[in-house]
This record gives sequence, C-alpha cells and structure tokens, in this order.
Amino acid sequence: MTQGPGTTYWLEHAWLDHHVEPGVAVDVADGRITAVRTETDTPPPGAVALRGLTLPGLANTHSHAFHRALRGTVQVGSGTFWTWRELMYRTAARLTPDSYHALARAVYAEMALAGITCVGEFHYLHHGPDGTPYDRPNAMGEALIAAAADAGIRITLLDTAYLASGISTARGGSVPDRHQVRFSDGTADSWAERASALHDSARDTSHARIGAAIHSVRAVPAEQLSTVAAWAEARRAPLHVHLSEQTAENEACLAVHGRTPAQLLHDHGVLGARTTGIHNTHLTDEDIALLGATHTGTCMCPTTERDLADGIGPAAQLQRAGSPLSLGSDSHAVIDLFEEARAMELNERLRTRTRGHWTAGALLHAASADGHAALGWPEAGRIEPGALADLVTIALDSVRTAGPLPRLGAETAVFAASAADVRHTVVSGRHVVQDGVHSLVPDTARALAEAIGALAHRV
Repeated sequence: MTQGPGTTYWLEHAWLDHHVEPGVAVDVADGRITAVRTETDTPPPGAVALRGLTLPGLANTHSHAFHRALRGTVQVGSGTFWTWRELMYRTAARLTPDSYHALARAVYAEMALAGITCVGEFHYLHHGPDGTPYDRPNAMGEALIAAAADAGIRITLLDTAYLASGISTARGGSVPDRHQVRFSDGTADSWAERASALHDSARDTSHARIGAAIHSVRAVPAEQLSTVAAWAEARRAPLHVHLSEQTAENEACLAVHGRTPAQLLHDHGVLGARTTGIHNTHLTDEDIALLGATHTGTCMCPTTERDLADGIGPAAQLQRAGSPLSLGSDSHAVIDLFEEARAMELNERLRTRTRGHWTAGALLHAASADGHAALGWPEAGRIEPGALADLVTIALDSVRTAGPLPRLGAETAVFAASAADVRHTVVSGRHVVQDGVHSLVPDTARALAEAIGALAHRV
C-alpha cells in the first residue's frame, strides 16, 4: 500500500490536531510519515500538492458492508427496527463469497472517496445460506479482506459470534432461526476455532487485522460471552459489541438475567479498554458509570440511529465518564463521517437545547485517531512522524465550504463539508483518491450499481 520508496506530499493547509497550519510538507517512506515540515510556502521540488485542507485519514469504526444494498429500498412506508431487520435478512441470504467481494469492493471504494482510510467490518455472514460451512470456512471473511485491498483501504475484520436468536433461560439460548443459521458457528468454542484460523492467515497481510465481536447479548448466550472475551484478550485484539441498541433488548435481558446488558457483559469480562460498545443508546446512569470506569469505548452511528428511529445515545455523558468516542456509518444510509461527526453534536443540541458539547477538533479526533485506536491501529489518525501516512484533503472552495478563513478549517470540515468535498485520499502513503477519482475503482458508482443490481436479481 505504499507509493514508491519515498514521497513528499505538500499540504496547502493541514489540521495538526489542535490548529490549522498553512504550507506543510509531509515526507513518507514505507507507508509511514518520516517528517512533518511547516512553513513551506510552496511545494518542494517533486512533491505532490494537496490543495485544500488536509486531515488525518478517517476511521469508520462500524460497518456492515452488505447493508449498503438496502440504501433507498427500505425508506418506503413506516415500520420499526424489527421490520427493517427482516429486509436485511433477505439481502444477507443472497450473498456468496464472490458477490460479497464485488459489493464490498465497491462499498470500500465509496468509503475511500469519503476520506475513510480504515474500516471496522462487523462481520457475521460466515456460512452458506443453509448454515453449511464453505469449503474454506472463512471464505466470506477472506472476501472482505480482499475487497479492502482492492479498494486501497485498511480493514479490521471484527469476526462476530452470533449463536442465538434471542435471550432465553435455556442454556445455549434460543436456536437461530432460518435467517440467522448462516451466522452461527453453533458454540463460542467453534466460533473461536474458525476465528483463530482467520487470525493466523491474516498475520502477513499488511492492510488487515483481525478482531472479535459479540453481536449482542441477544445473539450470544451469557455463559459463552467469556469465551469470546478471552479469545480477544489472548490476542490483544479489539472486541466490539452492539450494546443496548433497542429497549426490547434491555427488557429481555432484565427479565432473564435481572441485569442490564452492560452489567451482564461486565459480569463475563467483556468490558475494558480494548472493547467498544456500538450505539450504547439506552443506558442507565449505572451503565454509563460502568462503561466509563472500565474505559470501554463508544461508537456512535448517528445517521443509522436516526434512520432506524433508535434514539439518541448519551454520548456526552459517556465521554465525561471516561468512554472514548468513535464514529461509524453502520448500515450506510450515507457514508460520510463529516455528517456523523456533525450529527453527534447536533443531536446533543436537540436533546439539551444548548450548543457546543464538542469542539470541531474533538469531533475530528473521534473520526480519526480515536476511531483508529478502537480498531487496533493506534499508529494511525495523526499527521506526525512515525504515524501511518493516511491523509484526506477536502476542498475549501466548494459551494459548501467556500467563505470561511482557512484557519477555521476544522469548523468548516465538521459543520459545512460533506463526503462530496473530499478531493484526495492517501492510505499508507498511496494516493488512492486523486482529484475526486478513485485510482483503483475509477467508476465507483457503476461498480456499486452493478454489484447491488446483481444481488437484487439473484435467485
């Protein structure tokens, strides 16, 4: 993923974590930044000029790539999260390793066009539609890893344990229904065996890392939660979990276990500094304190949470308690981390009727450095020597961004820009998006249309 033995990028304006600096030269070798030189008014000889405002590469902490096929098709009529889920199941049933690769390649290319340099793929489509393992048990995960490489971005594949259809008093939980059978390995031990093989095979893959995920307390029986947590702990790998996304999940957990999902996860060793809760929407004050005390992260996905009418999570309270924040596009109602960052602040304004819960810089940090850390890439998300050479440049002269002074670039990026303003994306030193065109998937819109169309018409 590198661009030659050494490259210099000249940044017309650069956000260096706390302020915007004009005229910055960034030297790159072997995919990492070797030097950052300020006060360079003009591009050095041979440098690649990135005109506009350059930020660290963005991290999409939570993705379900195949949900991109649902965009626009699930907006007819009303319904709930649960009726939306039925439509999602129908799409999942049609995927094969080949069709998933084609779809994910196009989706990850769309992410690169939006300035995303790393994705956390919450992956649970493991087996054939009837639950039969493929000849290569990790064929679906391997397809996603290959798709990320083909789109020029990095991936943390969060291999997900999904073993039951709901919370139950029965040991082993409720049996997965016909839609969910392809998600399940039967037991957490069987999941761990398959995930270990994927983890080992990915060791020599520079663009991919393997983490673990618990789909939810609905989908992993309580007595098997610790197996997944121990697998991640042994490998010092990130561990993600959908947490309190729905009030029905909380009610069922309280009825069966007498405790909230957050408390149940804590009882079984799931919470901790390498763990990220996804959504964390319907939490008690005690849950918030528990997540903060254990330094468990929170990934907010505002565009999906509002699309599914899930509610507004207590992001500000969680951060004050000690839970680091990151951002994800989840179901890909849109793929735009500027919109996710903006929405987190604006949602809190609507809830509290006050402004200014986060600075623009803090929101960009959530979309970059903190997102990368949540995905197990702590060396990314900063423009400084030693960091991975990930850069994203937005135009400052579009109809959305024209007007503000460049020194207000962080505020412009969060509160005015959109993914459409991304002009350049550099991943580990490689210039993947140039002047708004993806260098590996040049007609990304057509690739998306073809992949989604083939999936929609597959019998």
